[in-house]
Amino acid sequence: MTVWTREPKNQLPQLPRRRLGAHGPEVSALGLGCMGMSDFYGPTDDGHSLAVLHRALDLGMNFLDTADIYGMGANERLISGLLANRRREVVLATKFGIVRNAEGFSAGVDGRPANVHRACDASLRRLGVNHIDLYYLHRVDTTVPIEDTVGAMAELVRSGKVRHIGLSEASAETIRRAHRVHPLAAVQSEYSLWTRDVEADILPTCRELGIALVPYSPLGRGFLTGAIRDADQLAADDWRRHNPRFQPAHLRANLSLADALTALAADHGMTAAQLALAWLLDRGPDVVPIPGTRSLARLEENARAARLLLTDVLREDLRDLLAAHPVSGLRYPEVSMALVNGASPQRQAA
Repeated sequence: MTVWTREPKNQLPQLPRRRLGAHGPEVSALGLGCMGMSDFYGPTDDGHSLAVLHRALDLGMNFLDTADIYGMGANERLISGLLANRRREVVLATKFGIVRNAEGFSAGVDGRPANVHRACDASLRRLGVNHIDLYYLHRVDTTVPIEDTVGAMAELVRSGKVRHIGLSEASAETIRRAHRVHPLAAVQSEYSLWTRDVEADILPTCRELGIALVPYSPLGRGFLTGAIRDADQLAADDWRRHNPRFQPAHLRANLSLADALTALAADHGMTAAQLALAWLLDRGPDVVPIPGTRSLARLEENARAARLLLTDVLREDLRDLLAAHPVSGLRYPEVSMALVNGASPQRQAA
């Protein structure tokens, strides 16, 4: 049985560190996804979110992830309130490329070089900083050769506005082509006990090239915690109400996985969330999950997972669990799946 002690609130140990890529920054083994503090998951509270951000830094969780589309820029402005006094403690990641219209709906992807520079300057202003530590292309623009987009991102590095670059939800071949233009520090993709697509070719490609993998939604958008039993628990404007895996037929099937995970975790003195995060961290030192939360209690619960070690027996139990409880439903609606693991067009010969 795995045993861990419950430390007093202000005496939690600092998180261990991992490196993003062969030459990237050193970051906490667990980062913090900030999207839900401003968008997609129902009502938000900036004051409470700032308290969570400050507590994350107190715990040594220094890797913060945002994007220009989260809250139509509101998430970057929220984080600026933390950066105003604690910039040196933060490894700051943000993303560009997805375009949203005035109503907040996706209007495609813009990876044109001019937008690379325009979007970066806008993020710098909202964040109130003079450089971004890790700048991702949020989705691949399937109309623009990746060499053109990454070439412009490399210009940002040379100008000092960006320290390192990465891609999100890109195909293995696109990752290779991008890396030839300028080294990538990280690739961000959905990865969890209920989304393991990256294991086929994305993760092996990243390892071959010395690129870190940053899993987003490592808790299955909260589902793997076992707390969500019915989509009616979610706020009326919660995006998950439109996610296939949260639709009634799929949700009923997926509850067996959540329940089995909760039971297995309890047998080993963990919560389901901690076991799900520990499993990801156990995949290798080049994997840096970024669970999101707006709760101080959940933040500290997640932080403890960074020091949990899986035994061979527990790894085998998890393999059996996954085989016995296949996931039901796509991870995005079909229109959004079209942007996942995007392939870039080839440059036209002169």
